Amino acid sequence: MSAISSLSRRLVLAGLAATTLAFGAAAQAPKEIRIDYATYNPVGLVLKEKGFLEKALAADGITVRWVLSAGSNKALEFLNAGSIDFGSAAGAAALIGKVNGNPIKSIYVFSRPEWTALVTGAKSEITKVSDLKGKRIAVTRGTDPHIFLVRALADAKLTEKDVKLVLLQHADGRLALERGDVDAWAGLDPLMAAAEVESGAKLFYRKAQDNTWGILNVREAFANENPQLVRKVIAAYEEARAYALANPAELKKILVEYTKLSEPVIERQLTRTDLSYSTIGQPQADTIIAAGLALKDAGVLPADTDVKAVVDNLLDKRFPAAGH
Repeated sequence: MSAISSLSRRLVLAGLAATTLAFGAAAQAPKEIRIDYATYNPVGLVLKEKGFLEKALAADGITVRWVLSAGSNKALEFLNAGSIDFGSAAGAAALIGKVNGNPIKSIYVFSRPEWTALVTGAKSEITKVSDLKGKRIAVTRGTDPHIFLVRALADAKLTEKDVKLVLLQHADGRLALERGDVDAWAGLDPLMAAAEVESGAKLFYRKAQDNTWGILNVREAFANENPQLVRKVIAAYEEARAYALANPAELKKILVEYTKLSEPVIERQLTRTDLSYSTIGQPQADTIIAAGLALKDAGVLPADTDVKAVVDNLLDKRFPAAGH
């Protein structure tokens, strides 16, 4: 064998070895899982506080990085940018993200809440949705409160063009309402409960069935590459959910600590929050499809959107939890 042939052979073998190492590295589990926490996700706060996920991943040498989501829109932005692996959002917000090309899968239910309503100030004369015509409404676009508002307006034969939307994150929306900068607010708990308890705000329009479920989402690529890790995250979420249900006083304490809100406010929030669900399935699909069809009728989603097909693609039922 000539020196050149020998050298060529060694180079080919070296290249193959490098390729094998590269593929091996790609197949390895990540060293860190990035997951959000949010005041609208009580189970997620328990998970963060009690360290169940860190304990579950310790043997694998995987650390956990927690990232605050101020709303579904932020969680979905983070997922779309690849800056978190798991993010909590309303089901209908996840649907809009999916329609817009966000590569996510919805894998778990963290709550069945009535976490949004239309809110006005204590002295306001607004009593029904039709009273909002021409009024200024604070809302966080791309979240369940925004979707709830769109559906409420449609039920009253109004559209977003009939009102003046003031786009703010949830906390700023509450402040704008209390300062009188807006006439109404598409509220979100626990801030909505705080506005009720602390400033006498009125929930003048409620419709529990138009609140979509609290859903945990994962980047699709992460789920495909690390299905066992997804199962471990869901198992840790289940541990946190069981803990929350068994320890209501501790749940309340954790929420008070993270939200910096009073016990009466958190008690009000929890009266509207059902934590007895976890496995994602047909009930969630039905609710999200209903929201999607309403959004399509309102012109928020393109007229040619196949809502059912998008929802079927969004919900990933490979990872059943222990709950119902």
